[in-house]
Amino acid sequence: MTFRILAVCTGNICRSPLAEQLLRARLAQLDVTVESAGVGALVGEGMPEPALDLAIRLGMTDAASHVSRQLTVDLIPGADLVLAMSREHRRALVELTPAATRRTFTIRELANIAAGISDDELHAEVVGSTDASEALRAAVDLASALRGVVKPLPSPDDLDVVDPYRQSVAVYELSASQLAPAVDAVATFLTRAAAAI
Repeated sequence: MTFRILAVCTGNICRSPLAEQLLRARLAQLDVTVESAGVGALVGEGMPEPALDLAIRLGMTDAASHVSRQLTVDLIPGADLVLAMSREHRRALVELTPAATRRTFTIRELANIAAGISDDELHAEVVGSTDASEALRAAVDLASALRGVVKPLPSPDDLDVVDPYRQSVAVYELSASQLAPAVDAVATFLTRAAAAI
């Protein structure tokens, strides 16, 4: 069964669509579906020009086709991994669907946890998985179990991707500089998990 990822921010026009597009590109070799939504979505809007420019610079050729959508309670249960762009979004997600707590992270939180998981730990967790999607679910369970165990980031703010909406181009650049490495770390973690079975 396809492994599903849901990326969430506020308006679903800057951070979460960029995360969606980057994750989709980085995980193209796996049976993964990536979607995004916003807790206060600007429904029907596309990415603003600075976000679109950044996405295109990062190689996302389909960025202009993005259309914002509202996060609804029915989107969360179907997601095997929910990636919030900030602690505020994670709180909103967990309040909306408490059962999703274990599989909901800020993207920078999961990147930090994943960096502390060895190949041996990952292999021990996913061994016995019948396919890559099952291995990815096991990897998310492992990351959840290690939440609070792995060395914390220097500041709680380091768990968030800064919101660039209506900010300067420099803030869009800062936001992308926080988001892109986190996406890479998460994609690497999931790819390692799939390869460990």
